[in-house]
Parts: sequence; C-alpha cells; structure tokens
Amino acid sequence: MAKDETEAKTVREYRTAELAGEAGIPVRTLRFYRERKLLPPPRREGRIAWYDDHHLARLRTIAALLERGHTLGGIAELTTAFESGRDVGQLGELLGIGWSEETPVRLSPEALADYFEGEVTPENLAASLDLGYLATDGEEIVHVSRRLLDVSSALVREGVPLAAVLETGRRVRAHADALAALFTELISAHIAQDDAVTRLRPLAKSVVEAELTMAMDRLLAAAPAPDDPAAGTPASGAPATGPDQTPSS
Repeated sequence: MAKDETEAKTVREYRTAELAGEAGIPVRTLRFYRERKLLPPPRREGRIAWYDDHHLARLRTIAALLERGHTLGGIAELTTAFESGRDVGQLGELLGIGWSEETPVRLSPEALADYFEGEVTPENLAASLDLGYLATDGEEIVHVSRRLLDVSSALVREGVPLAAVLETGRRVRAHADALAALFTELISAHIAQDDAVTRLRPLAKSVVEAELTMAMDRLLAAAPAPDDPAAGTPASGAPATGPDQTPSS
C-alpha cells in the first residue's frame, strides 16, 4: 500500500478536551455522556483517553436529537436499539439484497428523526430493525428501500401512527411472500430458463398492482356513503373493518 493511502486511512484521534472543543460542549458534559453510556468507551493509553471521529459523530448526533426534543434517556434507548440491531451485512443476507430493484438510503439518526418527527421511539426503531427496513453501518442508518421510506413518511405526515404503518408492513410482508411464492412456482413450472423468474418479475408485479387497484375499487364501491342512514354508526370501540381485513398502505 502506498504511503499516501496509509496516511489517508489514519483515524484522527482527540484527547478529552480536544473532542469537547470540536463538539462545542464542555468537558464535564462529555464526561456525563460517557457515564450515561451514550458514547462508546475511548481507547486507553495509560491514563490518557483517546477518542476518534466516530465519537465526534455520536456527539453531534446527540446534540441534533436533543434539538429535536429527544431526552437523554430516550437517546440512550435509541442507541441501545441501534447497537443491538442488524448491520448492513446481516441485512443483505436476510433480504437477499444485491439483485433487488430497491434503492437503499443512508441516513444519519437526526435525518431519520426528521422523516418521522416525533415517531422515532425505541419501540418503533426496534420494530423497523426487526422487519429489516433499517440496518446500521457505523454511525449511519441504512433504510432498505427509498420507496418504502417515502411511503411510510407520507403516511405518518397524513396522521397515521408509525407503529400502525409498521404493523401493516408486517402483515403485508406475509401476503407478499405468498404472492412471490405463487408467481415463482408458476413461472418455474412452465419456463425452463434459469433467469425466467428474474426476467418475468415485472409481469408479476403488474398483475399484483392491477389486482390490488381493483380490490380497493371494490371496497370503495361497496362502502356506504357517509350520509347514508343505512350505514349506521359502529358501536364504541368496534372496528370499522372486518377482523381479517388488512389495512392498505
């Protein structure tokens, strides 16, 4: 490896006072964050604590999340959820990323908080990690799909709680897996080429989109008008849809 490349890969390190100065916080605040386990432990060299750019990025994230109304306790819980979640490599193995048409999105924790203002809780974060929507890559978060990110944030802006969006996503996942198996079996049974499933996937997607559109049309057509006296009023606490009906997102 060339000398220039070696120097470029050298990680910059800071003593405690230097790191606090770079982050714009008092040294006592940095030590408080460390005691609260909001920062990973520094590298020790005798009695000297050495921090690096990952610690600086974490301090800037803490400051940004505090500005957005998160408490230190909440930030600590979010940090724990991130650190116990899947990393990008594990997510790729889980979801088969590599041949997918979806575009992953890299986000800072504060950018994620901006997408879902007030809804980035430890519970929702854990659910997103469990579903495989999110993974971690160092100090960054990776969302598996630009389309899912945009749709989810749009629903939240319309007033749908993120927890409900994620639960619907979990239920949709089961139906999507069944549809994928159905079309894979259909194509494989009648076409011998190795690339047939990948090549004909757009046709399967078109069938699913058309059927979903027609199904929603049927539901809307069958629903009574708001001023229809025959519609009645659901009993207090009773669901307005059937027990097996999956909300559409």
